[in-house]
Amino acid sequence: MRLHSDAEISSLLNTTKTIALEIASAKTHRDSFRVLLFLVECGYRVFPINPACAGEHIAGQLVYASLQEVPEKVDLVDIFRRSEAVQPIVQQAIAIGAGAVWMQLGVINTAAAALAEAAGLAVVMDRCPAIDIPHFKAQGLMTQRC
Repeated sequence: MRLHSDAEISSLLNTTKTIALEIASAKTHRDSFRVLLFLVECGYRVFPINPACAGEHIAGQLVYASLQEVPEKVDLVDIFRRSEAVQPIVQQAIAIGAGAVWMQLGVINTAAAALAEAAGLAVVMDRCPAIDIPHFKAQGLMTQRC
């Protein structure tokens, strides 16, 4: 199901406990680093995914080479990739039994979204949790985070 309303998206964020972030960057000026750090500070269990940095740590979190290597159930896969590179990540998210996929600002892939929806995953596109969470908190929609 594609989530559009603030109520739907805040509900997803309130119930999510674990997030895999692909592709995470160790470069502190990159958005993926800042969002990863923000999500950790909000109390989410975050698993950075980056094959080039596997085994290292980003923002204090152990980096994994792929979604398949994450040792816990992943509630949400946060995707920092170009729109055309999303489909294989969505297929991996389906394969590991993730509950949702989140495509970051500027990332829109309707075919990948349809694939995720057909597999029963919730889908968010073209949004950022580091923007949405403070907004939802100000509206009283965030009950557990930050």
